[in-house]
Order: sequence, then structure tokens, then C-alpha cells
Amino acid sequence: MKYNFPVIKTTHPKEKPDPDTLRFGQIFTDHMFMMEYSPEQGWHNGRIQPYAPLQLDPAAAVFHYAQEMFEGLKAYKSKDGRVLLFRPDMNARRTTNTNERMCIPHIDEELFVEAIKAVVGVDREWIPSKKGTSLYVRPFIIADEPFLGVRPADHFLFMIILSPVGPYYEGGLAPTKIYVENEFVRATPGGTGAAKIGGNYAASLKSQEKAHESGYEQVLWLDGVERKYVEEIGTSNAFFKIGDEVVTAPLTGTILPGITRDSVINLLKQWGMKVSERRMTIDEVFEAGKSGKLVEMFATGTAAVISPVGELSWKGEKVTINNGEIGELSQKLYDELYGLQIGEVEDKLGWTVEV
Repeated sequence: MKYNFPVIKTTHPKEKPDPDTLRFGQIFTDHMFMMEYSPEQGWHNGRIQPYAPLQLDPAAAVFHYAQEMFEGLKAYKSKDGRVLLFRPDMNARRTTNTNERMCIPHIDEELFVEAIKAVVGVDREWIPSKKGTSLYVRPFIIADEPFLGVRPADHFLFMIILSPVGPYYEGGLAPTKIYVENEFVRATPGGTGAAKIGGNYAASLKSQEKAHESGYEQVLWLDGVERKYVEEIGTSNAFFKIGDEVVTAPLTGTILPGITRDSVINLLKQWGMKVSERRMTIDEVFEAGKSGKLVEMFATGTAAVISPVGELSWKGEKVTINNGEIGELSQKLYDELYGLQIGEVEDKLGWTVEV
């Protein structure tokens, strides 16, 4: 192994949670990864240590100018006891792109993956094995240099924390109801829409609150210029099956290049299906819904994998999709991807990485 990280084991191990009552992102494991950056030493002092609160200066740049980034992936335990990561190289590549946009120092992509493997290996006993559960892996980088002034920081922390999780949506694969946002926008060309940063999510909270108040689980964002082209669903990429064509928004800099999105596109092409990465108006979606051509709609993302959509609401109009039930394609994609992730479907593409 090119990288070797010292391990400081906790002296106060926590009680592991009941896998039957796991929710998403509320419990954390015994250990975390920590590494520092300075201009003089670059990235250095990588180690695994007990999970604990951070001590940061109140003037740390992350608090005042939001210079930070994060990633998300999962570790799964197969029936034969192997621990598997799903396409961590894609998370490393996306980290490189986000860091470039956010003026965060480049981190070697191999180091990024090896750090994940190392900390997951230490806390592998925290990975639940019940169907639908996993160990969520959250790598993130923050600017911890104390100063008040708008410039890129010189000192950063790279950390990885782990959380045993159940399904992202409590209903599991039950179709969700989506509210189409036409007041606020998530991203515009030239902005940070393609970067994995907290600011994108903070800006979405108001719309999500509106959606919840109206009885909807998530928000479908429209483009920030003309307010008519469909883009993302909250924390996920959006797919529409219209007739025999599966459509998703193109990567033009305003949506996140999802790893599950890329995996779905690859699988659909392998299955001989027509897949289009093109701009599509919300009018086209609703017209397809009313005429019965909108066969299925689903969201893709690390947290939920595949999340079918049963209803859309836009400007007081509603359209029901597939009678509010999970579609055949959504189920097939979920079964294939989840099967790959837990090692029950043969990995012919080399997407899984054993810890």
C-alpha cells in the first residue's frame, strides 16, 4: 500500500445500534480520519483517531466564507463477509473538480480512496448487514485558518466520518411526491451547481421547507435562467421515462455529476435502451404525464440509490406517474445496483472495491 496511516484506537467504544431502527445520518462510529494541509508541508499527518468534537478558532474561514466541500459514498457488507465500496474512484475524481472550483488544494485521488479504505477497515464491525442498510462514508474538507478577509485559506482539514444508516427515505422504495420549484433557484451557469459543497444545500432548504409544508418529500429544480428546464431533485439526479426514451438533464455545470446517475446511464445503454442527456422543459414533462407517455420518473443518488416518483406538483397542477406505484424499470435498476453494491450481482464492470 502506498499510504500507511497510524491508528489511535478509542478507549471508550460505543454500543452498536439496532439495525432494525437505524435512520439516516444520526449515529457515528468509533473512529474518524484526519489530515492537515499547509503550504509548507502540503497534505500531511494523515491518521485514524477516536471520533470526537473538533476544536476550531471562531475566526476559521469555513464559518465566515464557507470554503469547504464534501462527498458521500457507502460501504456494504456482503453475505460472505467482504466489505465493498461502490466506485470510490468517482468520488475522488469529483473531489478534484470541486476542490478546483473552491480553491481548495488538490488531494491525490489514490490517497483519498486509501484513506476511506483505511478508516472503513478499522470500523468494519459497524457495517450493518440487514437488507437496505449500509455504512455511509462522509469525506469532507474545511478551511480552518483563522482570518477575516475574503481570500482562499492556506490551512485545511481533511476528515472522514462514518455513519451506519437505514434507508434515506423512511418509505424505502415507496414512490415519493415531488414539488416543482418555480420561485427559487438552485444554481446558474458559472456558479457552483456542479460542485459538492454545503452552500448548494443550504440554499435549497427554503424550497424544501415549502415542499414539506405542502405535503411533498422533495423539490424538482428548474434552471436558474429561463425557469423552464428540469434539472435536479433535491439531493438527487432526475430521470424521466417518456415512451421508450429515458431522459436526464445534461452536465452543463448547473447540476451535480452524480455517481449513481453515471451508473444508471451505463446500465441503460448496456440493456439497449434509448438514453438521452438533453434539456427538457417542465411543460414537456407535464404534457407527457397528461397524455400517458410519462411511464416512469425516478431520482438517483448515493443515499437512496433509486427513488421512484409517483406524483409531481407544479403551479397548482398535479400529475400522477404510473398510478403512484414503483415502475418496472425503477425496480430493475435498484435490484441491479443494490445487488452490485452488496456483492450479489456479478461485477463485470469493476465498480466495486474491496476493503
